[in-house]
Amino acid sequence: MTRYLAPLLIGIAGCAILLWLGTWQMQRLDWKEGLLADMEATISGPAQPLPVMVDPTAQRYQPVELSGEIGAEALHVLVSAKLRGAGWRVISPFTTDDGRRLLVDRGFTPIDQKDAPLYAGSTRLTGNLHWPDDRNSSTPDNDPDDDTWFARDIGPMSEALDTEPLLVIARSLDPADDAVDPLPVDTSGIPNDHLQYAITWFSLAAVWLLMTGVWLRRIAKGTD
Repeated sequence: MTRYLAPLLIGIAGCAILLWLGTWQMQRLDWKEGLLADMEATISGPAQPLPVMVDPTAQRYQPVELSGEIGAEALHVLVSAKLRGAGWRVISPFTTDDGRRLLVDRGFTPIDQKDAPLYAGSTRLTGNLHWPDDRNSSTPDNDPDDDTWFARDIGPMSEALDTEPLLVIARSLDPADDAVDPLPVDTSGIPNDHLQYAITWFSLAAVWLLMTGVWLRRIAKGTD
């Protein structure tokens, strides 16, 4: 019987570890789904006043509804939109009725429409506050002289357009601008692969258990 001991211990230990990893991924799945549900609830919640004191953590995705004047000036951020290809996010200044001046992400325009005229004038805006994290170690430096931006860097953009360092991602603009399609914030771009990971770990546990059985059978037949 001692010849079975090592294979059994290895089989049980390996299977236990793989099952633990699968269970941990299921726990992560519950956590991520709860987080995404909270984010969706915030995004679609009732509009709140613009904050006086800015707190990016507490106010991320805060819904707002504003009226005022949108400017024709624009900064263009190079992006790739699903099913539409390369294009630009159009960032313009917006002056509220009470005199606050902030950044508005109007949305997406195709790559060849960078110089298309934009609507300027009285506008009603619904959207969400956001502090995007577009930049990583491989993101090129912005080229403001050529109006080519590679990330929505709120600080430099607010300096370029003389606004508060506050960005609203438009959900809708009234009147609408035919040259730009809003790209409202949502949770679709946030990865949630924990179920696939869990299935992988549980599948590996089953394979490990099967191979342990094969090993034990070979020992029983005296072939190992």
